[in-house]
Amino acid sequence: MNKRIKELAEQAYTEVMHERGGTYMAFDKEKFAELIVQDLIDSMIKRYGDDDELPIQEIKLFVKETFRS
Repeated sequence: MNKRIKELAEQAYTEVMHERGGTYMAFDKEKFAELIVQDLIDSMIKRYGDDDELPIQEIKLFVKETFRS
């Protein structure tokens, strides 16, 4: 897992109320997925601009570069 994925995973923990009182931190998979997608979109716009015609090969390469260790 690369550094950016670890950073996003840390952000995906959310505070949950325990049924017996108190709180605990739980990993929110949906929030984690949303963070990954948003980070990828933001990074692509920063690198390529807001180009709707970006070739699929460029997108695949960018995803591999961003999320591989």
